[in-house]
Amino acid sequence: MAENDFSLKETCPNIGGGRSAPGGEMQTSSFDLVERMTFLYIRIVKARALPSNDSFIEVTIGSYRGRTKNSINPNPNPEFHEVFAFNKDRLQGNVLDVAVKANEQELIGKCKFEVAEIPTRVPPDSPLAPQWYRLEDINGNRFGGEVMLSVWMGTQADEVFSEAWHSDCVTVNGDNAVIARSKVYLSPRLWYLRLNVIEAQDLVPLQGNRTNPEILVKGFVGNIVVRSRVSQTRTFSPVWNEDMMFVAVEPFEDSLILSLECKSGQREECLGKCEIKLSQVERRVLPEPVPAMWYNLERVVDSVPGFAGRIHLRVSLEGGYHVLDESIQYSSDYRASAKILWTPAIGVLELGVISASGLMPMKSRDGRGTTDAYCVAKYGQKWVRTRTIVDTFSPKWNEQYTWEVYDPYTVITIGVFDNMHLLVPGNTNGPRDSRIGKIRIRLSTLETERIYTHSYPLIVLKPDGVKKMGEIQLAVRFSCTSTIDMLQKYSEPLLPMMHYLTPLSIYQLDSLRHQATHILCMNLGRTEPPLGRDVVEYMLDFGSNIWSIRRGRANFERLVAFFTAFLDAWVWFDSVCKWKSPVTTILAHFIFLFIVFLPKYCVTSLLLYCFVIGFYRYRLRPRHPPHMDIKLSKADSALPDELDEEFDGFPSGKPADLVKKRYDRLRGIAGRMMMVLGDLATQGERVKNLLSWRDPRATFLFSMFCLFACGVIFLISMKLLMTLLAFYVMRHPRLRVFDIPSVPQNFFRRLPSRADSML
Repeated sequence: MAENDFSLKETCPNIGGGRSAPGGEMQTSSFDLVERMTFLYIRIVKARALPSNDSFIEVTIGSYRGRTKNSINPNPNPEFHEVFAFNKDRLQGNVLDVAVKANEQELIGKCKFEVAEIPTRVPPDSPLAPQWYRLEDINGNRFGGEVMLSVWMGTQADEVFSEAWHSDCVTVNGDNAVIARSKVYLSPRLWYLRLNVIEAQDLVPLQGNRTNPEILVKGFVGNIVVRSRVSQTRTFSPVWNEDMMFVAVEPFEDSLILSLECKSGQREECLGKCEIKLSQVERRVLPEPVPAMWYNLERVVDSVPGFAGRIHLRVSLEGGYHVLDESIQYSSDYRASAKILWTPAIGVLELGVISASGLMPMKSRDGRGTTDAYCVAKYGQKWVRTRTIVDTFSPKWNEQYTWEVYDPYTVITIGVFDNMHLLVPGNTNGPRDSRIGKIRIRLSTLETERIYTHSYPLIVLKPDGVKKMGEIQLAVRFSCTSTIDMLQKYSEPLLPMMHYLTPLSIYQLDSLRHQATHILCMNLGRTEPPLGRDVVEYMLDFGSNIWSIRRGRANFERLVAFFTAFLDAWVWFDSVCKWKSPVTTILAHFIFLFIVFLPKYCVTSLLLYCFVIGFYRYRLRPRHPPHMDIKLSKADSALPDELDEEFDGFPSGKPADLVKKRYDRLRGIAGRMMMVLGDLATQGERVKNLLSWRDPRATFLFSMFCLFACGVIFLISMKLLMTLLAFYVMRHPRLRVFDIPSVPQNFFRRLPSRADSML
C-alpha cells in the first residue's frame, strides 16, 4: 500500500461554520460543522374508527417503505407514536403515501401528500401540530377512519432526528430499528472504595481447624471480588492492616459484603460474613482517615444466623481521586469523583461527524460484501453514537455533538464500527461489532476557535498486518470561554491532589482500571441501544499494556530519537575540538570566553534565544492535528510472528512449541536489557567507590588529586582556570594524540565495582 494512503488530508466540506449563505446572510443553525441535510419527516401519532382491531401503518415514497409496529393496544383506535425520516436527496417520488393495513395484503385505508406542498420547519420553531386526516379505502371512498399525523421538511437539527426511522436503514424495521438509531450516553460517575482491614477478634473456629489457621478476607461489590493476603498471625485473632480497593458506582445501590475465609488445603471455608451498605459509607475528599469501626460477623448454621466474631474496619468512599477508566496517556477527563472539587469549564468541544469513504466490506449479505457503519465518540462521561447507515461503503452521517471541556490536556476518541447485530433481527446479544478504525485528537494541539476539517485514515492492526479500512471526515472546533482559566490549567497538577498526597500503587491502579472498565461495560450494555463490551473496551484502549515486541521497539526508537539531540551536540563539539571547521572552532572559543567572563548575561541570552526561536518557528507550526502514524508505531515493519504474539490471548492459547520459541526470544531480549542495566549499575558503583578505599591506590590517587586541585583553584582565578581547561579541550589536532583514551577515562575504567561479587 502506498505511503500516502495513510496520510491525513485536509478537506473543504460545505459546512456552515463561519460561512455565508448564498444571499449574503450568515447561517444561524447550531449545526455549523456538518453539511446541511434535508429530510422529509412524518410523525404517526394514532388512528381512530378503524374496522380492524390489529393494524399498522406503512409509509411509502418511491421505492422507500417504512412501517410502524403493530398497535400498542389492539383496538379500533390504535396509538403508534413513531417518526419516519426520508432523505430529500434520495426521494424517488413526488407523492407520500400513508396506508393503514391489517396485514401485508389487506389495506384498510390510505391518504396521500404531495411532496411539493409539504411545509418546511427550521428549529427553534415549535414542533408542527399533528392533524387528523381522513382515510380512503381501495376504491377511493371515505369510510370514517382517520389518522393523526404531521408531515414537514426539516434538517438533522430537528429534535426528532435521533428517534426517527431513517430511509438510510430501509432494511431495518420493527424491534431491531432501535439498534440503528443515534444516541447519547452518560456513563455513571465512579468512586474508589477504600477498605482498610485492620484485625478481627472473637472468631468462632470451624470443626477440625483449630490450630494455625490461615485466615483471609474476601470483599464483594456487585460481581467484583478482591482478596486480602493471609494473616501473618496464625491465630483466631488475625491482624492484616491492609488496604483493599474497589470501584463503586453512583448512586451506591450495592453493598460491600465481607467474608472471612479459613484456608483448609485447597478449600476455603467461611468463618463469617458482614454486609455494609455503600449508601451509608462515609465519603471523604481530603487525606484525613475516617474513624475505624467494629462490625459483627454472622454465620448461618442450620438456617439460623449466629454470632461469628467481629472485624475492625475503616471504610470510606474516596471522592478526591479520579477513577482511571482510560489509559492516562489518552484520558479524556482528569476530574475528581466528588463534584464539589470540580472547577468551571474552560471551553466547549464541538465535533461534526460528516462522512466516511472507501470502507472495506466487513460481512456478507445475500452473497455480497457489505458494511453497516456507525461511529462512536467518547469524551469525559459523555459517549455519542451516530445512526447506522445500512449497506454502503460511503456513509454520510452529518451529525454534530458538543462537550464541555475542563482541561486542554485531554483526548477525544472516535471509533468506527460495523453493526453486526443487524444480521440477526431482534438479537442484541449476537456477534461482536467489527472494528473499522479509531482515531484520537488531543485538544491541546488545536488552536482555539478554528475549525479543523480533515479526512483521517482508519487504520487497524490485524494478525496479518496493518490495514487501511477507509477514511472518516470530521470537523472539530475547540472554543475557549476563558483564556486566563485555560492558561492557568498548565500550572495545575494533572490529577486531583489525592493522587499525590496518598498515591496508589501501579498494581492497584491496574486492578482498579479493570474494575472500572467492567462496570462501564455492564452499565452501557444495559442501555437502548446497547453499547457492546467490544465497543467499550476498544474505545477505552483496554489491554494496551500487554507485551508487544512491535510496541517495545517503537518506544525504544522514540527514546533514541530524544537522545539523538544530545548525541548530535556531542558530535558537533567533537568536530569543534578536532578543528574540522576552523571558523566554527574559533567562534566556539569566543562564545566560551563570553560565558566565562560575562556569566550574568548567559541566562538572559539563552532565554532571549529561546524566545526568538519560538516566535520564528510559529510560522512553521503544525497545521494539522496529529493522527495514527504507522511508521512511528512500527506497524508497517512488524513481522507476522510478532503480530501473532501481540494478538495472542492472556494466558496464551498457542501450542507449547511456539510458546517456548517466543519465551526463548523474550529471554534473549531481556538478557540484552539485563546487560545494559548491569553496565549502568557498574558505572554508578565506580563513582561511589572513588572514596570507599575498595581500591586503596585509586582512592589515594583521587584524594591527592582533590587536594592538589583545591590548592590550584585557591591560587588561580576560576575564570582563568576554566579558560585554560576549555582551550586545552579544544586544542589544535597537532597538539593531541587521537584514538587513545584520556587519563580520566583510563582511571575511571580501572575503578572496582560490585560486579565482581555477582554470581
